[in-house]
Amino acid sequence: MDNARKIAKEEDTSINQLFVSAIAEKLSAIQTETLLSERGKRADITAYKKVLSKIRRGPVREGDEL
Repeated sequence: MDNARKIAKEEDTSINQLFVSAIAEKLSAIQTETLLSERGKRADITAYKKVLSKIRRGPVREGDEL
């Protein structure tokens, strides 16, 4: 609890608001994880490999490393 008070003070907010924000962030992370998991289940590995096969092989050109 002391850590929460310290963070709330640093963020210039109340402990309640800090907890509400933390809960919202956690729920968002769970939702994102669920979304990505569902999208992953629909992945077409054959299509993925077909797209990757179109990548030209060769040395990295200046600017590509960014």
